[in-house]
Formats: sequence, C-alpha cells, structure tokens
Amino acid sequence: QVQLVESGGGLVRPGGSLRLSCAASGRIFSIYAMGWYREAPGKLRELVASITSADSTNFADSVRDRFTISSDNAKNTVYLQMNSLKPEDTAVYYCNAAVQGTPVGPVVRYWGKGTLVTVSS
Repeated sequence: QVQLVESGGGLVRPGGSLRLSCAASGRIFSIYAMGWYREAPGKLRELVASITSADSTNFADSVRDRFTISSDNAKNTVYLQMNSLKPEDTAVYYCNAAVQGTPVGPVVRYWGKGTLVTVSS
C-alpha cells in the first residue's frame, strides 16, 4: 500500500499565496505521475495540475497562469505553489499519485485525504 500525506492548506486572503506538499510513502517501485485535484462545495472534483516522472505538466485553464507544480523524485514529493489566489480557489485539495509497487505489478492510483484551502478576506 501507498500513503499520500498532504500539508500546507489553510486560510489566505485574496491575492495571497500558499504552497501545498504531498509526500508518498510505502511500497513504491516507481511513480509515474503525481497531481492535485480539488473539490469545492457542490462541485465535482476537478484536476488542478499534474506532473509526470518526465516532468511533463498539465494545468486546468483556471490556474495555468497562477499555479506551478513541481516534484522531488528522490523524496517522492509533489508541490503545488499557488499564487494570486481567488475566492473561487476555495476547495479541498487532494493529492493523487500513479504508483507501481513492484517491477511487474500494475500501476495503481492513490488518493490523499485532502487539505482545505480557504481564500477569503
């Protein structure tokens, strides 16, 4: 099994910044991709940003010019730097990872428990 532990959420004023971190641990042979999703009240969970082991990134249009994603492969950790935050960024942010546990095993997607980001004055 693999555990994903998120940190860095909290309350921030509009225009402010936050940095989320997600560390993966457990039975890990290889991580193919990690990413962040968010779920706002009354809305479906949506992709915010993702990064592959080859450092290919993908962003939601709503955050492309404000958020950056990076990873530390040695630490199995992914970061989401969020700048110029808006009230509509308020949501629970979930970490996701596509992990192969053994050299011949399947790639399995795991989820963290989520961290709340609230953007409000």
